[in-house]
Amino acid sequence: MTMGMILISVLFMVIGIIVQKRLKSKFKEYSEVPTSSGLSGKEVAEKMLKDSGIYDVQVTSVPGFLSDHYNPINKTVNLSTEVYTGINVSAAAIASHECGHAVQHATAYSMLMLRSRLVPVVQISTTLSQWVIIAGLGILGFGGGNQTLLLFGIVLFAITTLFSLVTLPVEFDASNRALNWLNTSNITRNKEHDQAADALKWAALTYVVAALASVAMLAQYIMIYLGRSRN
Repeated sequence: MTMGMILISVLFMVIGIIVQKRLKSKFKEYSEVPTSSGLSGKEVAEKMLKDSGIYDVQVTSVPGFLSDHYNPINKTVNLSTEVYTGINVSAAAIASHECGHAVQHATAYSMLMLRSRLVPVVQISTTLSQWVIIAGLGILGFGGGNQTLLLFGIVLFAITTLFSLVTLPVEFDASNRALNWLNTSNITRNKEHDQAADALKWAALTYVVAALASVAMLAQYIMIYLGRSRN
């Protein structure tokens, strides 16, 4: 691994840790702010689904901190215990965000459909790309490396990077749908709404950091490949 790759990895690891800590801090802060509506995360999710005309999605509770997610395969909005039972701004923001993904699925939102189609390929590329690149660079005892193998690894990594980039509009759109609904349904009012937007902003930043890190690493791999091709 080159010094540039090490520096990029360390830089984005540090940034990622900072953003994650900030997100957890915001979640805790807004978990102490009750919503005027008095609805729990579960009730917020069920109401948003109903208001959106979605009746075939179930809201469930899952273990883990900030483990909330929407599963398009079995059509479930899975909320962590704190969000599922919470009657606060954080719970309302996260529950409605996950329902935003359910709405995307129901309306066949193009970027979500693209992201779903990429999942099987990404599962393979994520597993193989780093090992193929390491082998192509010659780090595993392949002499001076192998340009063809390196290029194949870069292509695999590019698929993973594409997936990270496609994820961004999916997450931002889900948050926008959530915030618009929270506003029109009066679930969060006045300052509560701003706090919900702030919580979702920090959640989205985790995806932004991941995408930027992936783009930076891809650029580094390409430069290494081009540099070796000239020799």
